[in-house]
Amino acid sequence: MIEDHDDERRMLKEGGQQALAALFSTYGERLERIVSFRLDPRIRGRIDAADILQEAYLEASNRLPSFLESRDVTFFVWLRQQTLQTLVDIHRRHFRQKRDVKREIHFSSTGTSNGTSLSIAHFLVGQLTSPSQIVAQAEEMQWLEQALNSMNEVDREVLALRHFEQLGNSQVAEILGLTPTAASNRYLRAAARLSEIMQRLESKTGHVT
Repeated sequence: MIEDHDDERRMLKEGGQQALAALFSTYGERLERIVSFRLDPRIRGRIDAADILQEAYLEASNRLPSFLESRDVTFFVWLRQQTLQTLVDIHRRHFRQKRDVKREIHFSSTGTSNGTSLSIAHFLVGQLTSPSQIVAQAEEMQWLEQALNSMNEVDREVLALRHFEQLGNSQVAEILGLTPTAASNRYLRAAARLSEIMQRLESKTGHVT
C-alpha cells in the first residue's frame, strides 16, 4: 500500500495534470459508485454522476499542489474527499431552504456522514414502481433509516465504506482514523448488525427487500 501510494505521488509530481487525468480515469468507476451511493435520492433523476465527477476533477486539479505538499493522506482517499466535498456543494445548491438542509449530507474530517443511514436504506430498499410498492417502500425506508440510526455511528460508516462503497479495509481505516484491525472488527460487528436488521425487516414485511 505504501509503495503504491509513493508511486502515485511520484507520478503526480513528475507528470502533473496529465498524470492526474490518468489516475482520475483509473479511479473513475470507483468514484462513480461512491457518488451514486451518497447522492440524495430526491435528486438522482436530475443530477448525472458524470457531471459530479467532472466538477470533482476540476476541484482536484486546483488542489493538487496542496496534496503534493502533504503526506498525511493517500491519493485515492484524498480524491474521494474532493469528490465528496463536490457532492456536498451540489446538495447545498439544490437544498437551500433550512427545512431541506437538515437532510443534506455533511461530511466531517473523518468522512462520517449524517446521511449514511438514508443512503444505505435507499440502496437496500431499491426502486419500486407500483402504487402498493411505493407505499411499502416509504414505510420500509422510514423503518430502515430508524434502525440504522440505532447503530454505532462509526460502525455504520465502516459498513457503508466497506459494503456499499466497496473500499478496502486499509482505506476504511485511513478514512476513519482507525487501525486496520479495529476497522476489520467493526466491519464484522456492523455486518452482523445489518443482517439482524434485514431479518427483522423481512419478518415485518413478509418479503425480502
